[in-house]
Amino acid sequence: MAMEVWRPRSMSPFRLLDEMEHEMEDLMGRQTAWPFRTLWRRAPGDGMAFAPDVEVVDKGDRLIVCMDLPGIKKEEIDISMTGNTLTVKGERKKATEVKEEEYQRTEIRYGSFLRSVTLDEDVNAEKIEANLKDGVLEVVLPKVEAAKPTRIQIKAK
Repeated sequence: MAMEVWRPRSMSPFRLLDEMEHEMEDLMGRQTAWPFRTLWRRAPGDGMAFAPDVEVVDKGDRLIVCMDLPGIKKEEIDISMTGNTLTVKGERKKATEVKEEEYQRTEIRYGSFLRSVTLDEDVNAEKIEANLKDGVLEVVLPKVEAAKPTRIQIKAK
């Protein structure tokens, strides 16, 4: 199975500037006086859609999908399976209300999210299990028998 790096659907110029700032800070240290930092200060949530990171691992008899969902309760997460597509949706809410002018920096993204992962294998939807621990959602998807690899012996004649 080929590894695919997920990229957000929209790349705003602000996001690109944020990434450039992070790279400069990593290169020169966190205390760097980045000259353009205040040029793109924005209100929290402006163009900052929340999209959790996803990992899909093939363990032979099952697929494991892990998703980072820190600060989200299990009651706020909806998981569904349609065909070979696993869909996880929910919402990350702010724990406390902060006034816009109080922010010095904001990198945490809030809001509704929906992530769909199309799987390369057929899975048994009746036996899917999901666990949320320490902000990581783990969905275990057992493969259907037909999808499991079978070793075939060659007989000599």
